[in-house]
Amino acid sequence: MHYIGRFAPSPSGPLHFGSLVTALGSYLQAKSQCGKWLIRIEDIDPPREVKGASSLILKTLEAFNLFWDDDILYQSACYKRYQAVLQSLLDKQYAYYCDCTRQRIHNLPSGVYDGFCRNRHLSNAPQQPLAIRLKQTRPIYQFTDQIRGLQNVDIANAQEDFIIHRKDGLFAYNLVVVLDDYQQGITEIVRGADLLPVTAKQISLYQLLDLPVPTYCHLPLVLDNNGNKLSKQNHAQPLDLNDLTTATAQALQFLGQIIPENWQDASQQQLLEWAIDHWDIAKVPKQNSQLTTNI
Repeated sequence: MHYIGRFAPSPSGPLHFGSLVTALGSYLQAKSQCGKWLIRIEDIDPPREVKGASSLILKTLEAFNLFWDDDILYQSACYKRYQAVLQSLLDKQYAYYCDCTRQRIHNLPSGVYDGFCRNRHLSNAPQQPLAIRLKQTRPIYQFTDQIRGLQNVDIANAQEDFIIHRKDGLFAYNLVVVLDDYQQGITEIVRGADLLPVTAKQISLYQLLDLPVPTYCHLPLVLDNNGNKLSKQNHAQPLDLNDLTTATAQALQFLGQIIPENWQDASQQQLLEWAIDHWDIAKVPKQNSQLTTNI
């Protein structure tokens, strides 16, 4: 099967160094296997989006010579496709409405939704918007990550009926990421380790929908000085486009890759070509860490 990978940022702000690590790792994994590298803009959560962020993200990727193959997929253009699948799941009784609050679930001993609404047969009404949950019939208790190895999943989390459509009317990430990765023909998902906890849920949805399950590679997260994930929400600094090769070399070192001795003399394209030829996913660290490299 021809390799197809992807990078799928949300337009909630400009790309930062953690974004570069994920973009570069997914790009090199795809290109080292002579595969395609696609871009998806995950713009399904308007309250979190920043005006102009989508075009800024694409310009940043182009500046780093991270050029994508095929057309960009914008999730905001896919609502009809999402809605058709959601309705099919409801019609087949693979999903159901739920009016449970976060507070109720938080107060449960496990802190995990307990299936309270599974047999209540609630119906949606304009005056009382409801969430929609998947009826979990294919729990995944173990899966293999290509970087971190065998992953064991907590029983309660594996069996949870998770939300696929939110009470505020927005589609949930765990539903659309599966539908779009299938739509784009993604064979391997290379992304940040912050999404490791929801992977089992997504695999269970692939199986329920009888779709081929991609392989997974979860890259280490870049942490700030407080040990938190470097993110737009934590006010991570945007990438400096005035020194592309230094940022790229730092990202390569963070990913456990060797860099050429004379990398300072290379153009951005030459550095990328060298990185593709020498990419070794087995050297990618299994643990998150702060950026401590001095080059």
